[in-house]
Amino acid sequence: MLDTVTMTSENAQSGVSTTLEPVHGSEGRAALAEFPLFKGAPAATLDLLMRHANVRRCVADEEILSRDEQAGDVYFVLRGEVRIVNYSASGREVAYAIIPAGGYFGELSAIDGRPRSANVLAVEDCLLATLTPAAFKDLLASDPDVSAKVMQKLVRIIRSADDRILDLATLSAYQRVYVEVLRMKKPDPVRPNSWLIYPLPTQAQIAALASTTRETVARVLSQLNHDHIAERKSKTLYIRDLAKLQALAAKSQPDGKMN
Repeated sequence: MLDTVTMTSENAQSGVSTTLEPVHGSEGRAALAEFPLFKGAPAATLDLLMRHANVRRCVADEEILSRDEQAGDVYFVLRGEVRIVNYSASGREVAYAIIPAGGYFGELSAIDGRPRSANVLAVEDCLLATLTPAAFKDLLASDPDVSAKVMQKLVRIIRSADDRILDLATLSAYQRVYVEVLRMKKPDPVRPNSWLIYPLPTQAQIAALASTTRETVARVLSQLNHDHIAERKSKTLYIRDLAKLQALAAKSQPDGKMN
């Protein structure tokens, strides 16, 4: 069995001590075996994971990774949720993605050996499994199915980046907020042919995704409510008129107003 390894977190503000625990005998073992990337994997793959993976626990708002650091471990979110973000020269946050349980991150540096390209923050308390770059590469080389799933994720990242570049070049700030709302919507489990967002991210988080300001997001949400297109109740945003919202996202709004 691997020994427990304790490292000092580089987040000077939190002063948090980061502890890596072996997967053996921990709750991470069962969660890792059922992880979507490894679902149905052969025994050899699961054996590799159990021998090389460690478990890391993080608290809400903890910085898990920082841009430009050299470490190359891959992280698998067993429980909780994390945000992938960067910061402009002026300090404005730019959000890349929110990764819930069942997702993973850090594979770029593990593959190419270059420094981290973004910061990763815990949205809530998290349970993570980690693999070193060498173990991750061994995993990809030994299991074609896992390798194919990782390649599919990398393709999705490229396509998403292409879409966001196009949005920034062609859409107004208001339109980008509409587009992000549409991207986040999910079917209402109670009402057929209805849509909602739960839990609704904060205005600052939506602004980071849309590359705009919190004030712009506040104006958009207020106007959507006024026009009966979307209605916020507590932590849920109910989309009342999907067709109108889609039309707003597609229509140029040079004066920043809705019709």
